[in-house]
Amino acid sequence: MKTIPISLGVAAAVLALVSACGSGTATTTASAPRGTRVTSCGVTLGIPAPPQRAVAMEQNAAEIMLTLGLADRMVGTAYQTDPVLPELEEAYARVPVLAPQYPGREALLAKKPDFVYSMRASAFAPEAAGSRQDLAKLGVPAYLSSNDCEDRALIPATAEFEAIFEEIDDVATVFGVRERGQAVVADLRRRLEEAKRSAPEGLNASVMWYYSGTKTPAIAGDTGLPGTITRLLGAQNAFADVKQQWPEGNWEEIAARDPGVIVLADLTRGGDGDSAEAKKRFLREDPVASKLTAVKNDRFIVVPGSSVDPSVRSITAVEQVGQGLARLYG
Repeated sequence: MKTIPISLGVAAAVLALVSACGSGTATTTASAPRGTRVTSCGVTLGIPAPPQRAVAMEQNAAEIMLTLGLADRMVGTAYQTDPVLPELEEAYARVPVLAPQYPGREALLAKKPDFVYSMRASAFAPEAAGSRQDLAKLGVPAYLSSNDCEDRALIPATAEFEAIFEEIDDVATVFGVRERGQAVVADLRRRLEEAKRSAPEGLNASVMWYYSGTKTPAIAGDTGLPGTITRLLGAQNAFADVKQQWPEGNWEEIAARDPGVIVLADLTRGGDGDSAEAKKRFLREDPVASKLTAVKNDRFIVVPGSSVDPSVRSITAVEQVGQGLARLYG
């Protein structure tokens, strides 16, 4: 990594966001104690010093920060979709929750943040925090994950674990704790390699990932993290030909593909078909879904909803799906 020192005397200048060239993958080009520039979804952020008043706009972003030991640098979080990781519960409880979902611009700015971090572009919608460009004009750099750039053309063709590792390194470097980030990434890499070996060899299983909804279910296409996990484990995504992360499906099309296994995302937000148990009830009672091979044979694998989006939890999804496939086919 090339280090480019940024003088604190030019802090006002580097706080501005400017358009960047290249891909949407975030890359770090300086070390935080002397000032940092990171490229996030085609936009360069200048951070003159390690942030002290950061806001994580949803749970996955918060858990990355807490895993890096940054609770004392956080003045807010929001949008919790699952129970917090047990090892992070105590630290999470110390961070103010600004809103059940995304905080609005006024609620965000009332915390006087010096860094905003989101893994979803929707956090920067007008009805939420407002655009990253507008936040930059107020001297607030805002980092967005490469998995969900505002400019869809900048999103990588597939969600890869390397992008998660690079993002953790970016955040750690911005906050001046890069060694912690390297330790976290090293442990995640070790777990990933072990998890990849957990599924049976020569597996011939068609897998559908079911996120939410009943009438129009959100299922996983090929370009999101579930597609990557399915490939890593040697299985086949029933919707591998769909080049979207989470397209809306219909049960007639799902029945035509007849997946042998259904991975259920377990969400606790309380919406239609969110929890794993709600999904199972629907699948068993619906006249079309109940005839699926996976449903008739009770071939379900449950993963936390937050683990199917890139985060520190994503290795858990590989582990749980690999173990589930071993249980069903081993």
